[in-house]
Amino acid sequence: MEPAPCWLAGLRFDNRALRALPVEAPPPGPEGAQSAPRPVPGACFTRVRPTPLRQPRLVALSEPALALLGLGAPPAREAEAEAEAALFFSGNALLPGAEPAAHCYCGHQFGQFAGQLGDGAAMYLGEVCTATGERWELQLKGAGPTPFSRQADGRKVLRSSIREFLCSEAMFHLGVPTTRAGACVTSESTVVRDVFYDGNPKYEQCTVVLRIASTFIRFGSFEIFKSADEHTGRAGPSVGRNDIRVQLLDYVISSFYPEIQAAHASDRVQRNAAFFREVTRRTAWMVAEWQCVGFCHGVLNTDNMSILGLTIDYGPFGFLDRYDPDHVCNASDNTGRYAYSKQPEVCKWNLQKLAEALQPELPLELGEAILAEEFDAEFQRHYMQKMRRKLGLVRLELEEDKALVSKLLETMHLTGADFTNTFFLLSSFPVELESPGLAEFLARLMEQCASLEELRLAFRPQMDPRQLSMMLMLAQSNPQLFALMGTRAGIARELERVEQQSRLEQLSMAELQSRNQGHWADWLQAYRARLDKDLEGAGDAAAWQAERVRVMHASNPKYVLRNYIAQNAIEAAERGDFSEVRRVLKLLENPYHCEAGAATDPEATEANGADSRQRSYSSKPPLWAAELCVT
Repeated sequence: MEPAPCWLAGLRFDNRALRALPVEAPPPGPEGAQSAPRPVPGACFTRVRPTPLRQPRLVALSEPALALLGLGAPPAREAEAEAEAALFFSGNALLPGAEPAAHCYCGHQFGQFAGQLGDGAAMYLGEVCTATGERWELQLKGAGPTPFSRQADGRKVLRSSIREFLCSEAMFHLGVPTTRAGACVTSESTVVRDVFYDGNPKYEQCTVVLRIASTFIRFGSFEIFKSADEHTGRAGPSVGRNDIRVQLLDYVISSFYPEIQAAHASDRVQRNAAFFREVTRRTAWMVAEWQCVGFCHGVLNTDNMSILGLTIDYGPFGFLDRYDPDHVCNASDNTGRYAYSKQPEVCKWNLQKLAEALQPELPLELGEAILAEEFDAEFQRHYMQKMRRKLGLVRLELEEDKALVSKLLETMHLTGADFTNTFFLLSSFPVELESPGLAEFLARLMEQCASLEELRLAFRPQMDPRQLSMMLMLAQSNPQLFALMGTRAGIARELERVEQQSRLEQLSMAELQSRNQGHWADWLQAYRARLDKDLEGAGDAAAWQAERVRVMHASNPKYVLRNYIAQNAIEAAERGDFSEVRRVLKLLENPYHCEAGAATDPEATEANGADSRQRSYSSKPPLWAAELCVT
């Protein structure tokens, strides 16, 4: 008999997805057979059970996320509320009405069709309906094996769970479309993980994240019908089942795009076209938001793309520190396929795969025409709209703004400027030509540029010189074999690092400072000229300036979840201290500038006795942050 919840007793489940979509019949045999790895043909879900953890305990709750479910703040008896959250959000007990299941989907991973993937480390718990008429799907990530776990254990560990928990909430408060995270629960159960795949495994604590979204259906959900891929030979588990594709489309559109269903009730092709158009627009909007806050997803496979245009599946993500358009946050991405600057084109590529997966319910030529018409235009429109706000261009939209933004990013790249802090600092740029504050502003801007030490660390060669020499010889002597090895891009990057390192060895700090000042002086001159155009005809210059600063403060975060901030919280949690996770969570709930008279800056109440590696989380990252590796 399941224990009865108290604080969580008000959650009411109505699991529409399991009624509307095919669910695999339970396999014969003992209870454990439910989670045995296997193909799951002819179904969108299969029923599973969470595997209990030893001594689950709460790391943190996100009250804003749990409020979506109609839950107020935990009751005054905090210890009891935390124990209840740990029990039910670990999967050790099920809430009344919960029906755990794992979702079947496929995916193109790093450009190659991988066949059946599915919820190998996540479980659908059910859908909570609130008093206001909203419906939210709950998921437990890390609750144990499912038929989609393949040879893995279905578990997540403390470090990856803290990162997902914090980033889900950070992205929401930044204003980026995202799934949410309501709770993070760890335990005394352990699994072995080789963090860097270097032959040094260690025991880590099993941890579960409660995820919340309208749905976790993704592009890959529609790829289960794919026939054998011409490159990999893999096929989806439900080839030929167009009846299920129709069911899935009907469910997704009627549930999550009801206005489209109502507008095209009598014409399925036009309905499906309108649906694909809206998914394209939302995806373009989402990735434009990523680019404007410097977010790198890291694993932009089709199975990690939400059908609602939400950021989903936080793994080896990262926010830009030093601006580098070619930054790759995932150390496993050896070819740089998912580099920061490539994210828009990868999202468009993934939409092409979705269009292919919707055939024959959406003719491919129609899907491709919609993609060509909508994606680039929507991305550019929203990207420039956001960038104008980040630069405080509040009155006019000029064609020349694209060049101004492009030149800004080029200047940031040339000077190694910190992405988040540089944009934040621009709100204090003195608009007046002869302002006495200009020298101070330039000095603060120079502090955000990379030092020689930072640059030498960033461009440190990654390969043994003898290995590089051998690879270059192979490229000359046997170019066909070299091409087959797929290392061309890596070698090119290594040669660039060697060349940059050589230049840096000959550069003094004074020369670097002078060069940086020259780059910034040129761009700031163009920026001031553009601000002058925005001011023209404004009437009240003081009101224009106040609006400019207000918009910039609301568009340029002071805090993002940099890797080193997450790492500080992880290391404290691994020692049994969850206070830093909770402090960072609160900090990220208010990422933007605190106006005078507004709520206190979250860092103003920073705990005493902070770790010596810790600094203000709005300052440039410490040097050791560049050494962090996420796979």
